[in-house]
Amino acid sequence: MASSIAPAAATKLLTPESIRAAAKQSEGIHLVPLSLRRAIKKFLREKEKSHMNRKVLSLSQSFNRIKEANLQLSASVSRELVEDPFRPIEHGGARWKIRSAYGDIGLKYKEDETVAYVASRMPAVYSACHRVLKEVRRRLPDFSPASVLDFGAGPGSAIWAMREVWPKALERVNLVEPSKDMQRAAQSLLRDLKGLPIIHSYDNIQALSHNLDKCERKHDLVISSYALGEIPSLSDRITIIRQLWDLTRDVLVLLEPGTPHGSRIIRQMRSYILWMAKRTCRKTKKSNEVPSNEKSIVVDAGASRNNAFVVAPCSHDGRCPLENSGKYCHFVQRIERTSSQRTYKRSKGEPLRGFEDEKFCFVALRRGNRPEEAWPLDGMEFETLKERLAKRKPEDLIIDYEDQIEFKTDEDFLDDEEATIPYASDVSEITLFNEDDEDDNVDNEEQGRADLGGGWGRIIYTPVRRGKRIALDVCRSTKRDASEGAFQRIMITKRECPDLHLQARRSLWGDLWPF
Repeated sequence: MASSIAPAAATKLLTPESIRAAAKQSEGIHLVPLSLRRAIKKFLREKEKSHMNRKVLSLSQSFNRIKEANLQLSASVSRELVEDPFRPIEHGGARWKIRSAYGDIGLKYKEDETVAYVASRMPAVYSACHRVLKEVRRRLPDFSPASVLDFGAGPGSAIWAMREVWPKALERVNLVEPSKDMQRAAQSLLRDLKGLPIIHSYDNIQALSHNLDKCERKHDLVISSYALGEIPSLSDRITIIRQLWDLTRDVLVLLEPGTPHGSRIIRQMRSYILWMAKRTCRKTKKSNEVPSNEKSIVVDAGASRNNAFVVAPCSHDGRCPLENSGKYCHFVQRIERTSSQRTYKRSKGEPLRGFEDEKFCFVALRRGNRPEEAWPLDGMEFETLKERLAKRKPEDLIIDYEDQIEFKTDEDFLDDEEATIPYASDVSEITLFNEDDEDDNVDNEEQGRADLGGGWGRIIYTPVRRGKRIALDVCRSTKRDASEGAFQRIMITKRECPDLHLQARRSLWGDLWPF
């Protein structure tokens, strides 16, 4: 089985092992950092704990009301806006003035709601942010943000994730959060940390733009996590996205809950930013058309800066293939519940299990043109199972049973005894973390990294095993320039290609798939 060879593939040949390492983007059960666990415990100790379970339940009911309101969104706005969200841009500059405040849908984060959010939701939102930002770091090894804008910051979940992903890069962080109680909660949770960047909080984007100089308004990284879904009007949502993109120097990251409505928001905002970037590039080229070759280079450089492409999860910049299909793109991150979550999040009076699955959807966009990269399988040749079996030597068929048996040493038995510490104790939370884990993760990322070309598809549902065949639902690019994409189900069999079959067996929901 051999794939077609592209011209650029001669300088980049990968091995099946390096491809498997590069494709791995999913993460096992995520452990909330001990520093954040302690900060949440300390924050809750300083607050009134009476009726905490009732406050958490009330917050959950508020989220359900938001979902119901979002389902009726098409009835509250004009049909034209729902069917074509880009149409209002033609109405002039007055269109971009925000007519409603962020969070004005009936969910006001006052003190009770803020305390309940920190106790029940903050660890899950942190884990989703960490998962997404970690992939951005892997896909963009040259990206190290010094200035960050966090829109809808809440209690600072994204800041904690950014500190874990880029511990030494952050210099300045601006938070946009309309709730004063959320702002105070973020300050309280970050109080005991050392080496923090300069952090400023603002009530809205207008206040941020008014207080910053023009040269400081651009940020290396702009992130909005679980905030756009709380904006009821689609027109206001588009307004805010345009403002956030104008404040982005390099990378914009959007996260929403892994629901059909959250996926629709991400899909609409993704399409709008790509459309707006292409529109700006066309205007730049048209207004700067000159016969001089020297000036045309400058024009192309300016147009490149105004362009945009998707870093993740999509491998293409075309229309979403799941649009109008009844399916939606989302991912899942399993986290170990903190002690506060296990205490206050109950189901029918019974303690919850020790982990939960946080479903989310996201998009990460970067300014510039998508790099032209060779596809991973270009120039690679794979053996069929029949060819591999024909190459076996007689001595390879001899089984050394001693090598199949693992003998435990005294140190291994000691490790087993230490692993029996009770789960609910604070000591177990300390032993779950190792200071060297971060260095090991960095080394693994350097061994294999997926480039930004269109040759990496995304597994967007759980792989299905049918006997010896494995079915993968993949969103992939159909053109070399990644201008168009498609949703396909591919079947992998061991008979045709044992190497890809092994990779399919080890692939999980959210991993990449090479083409």
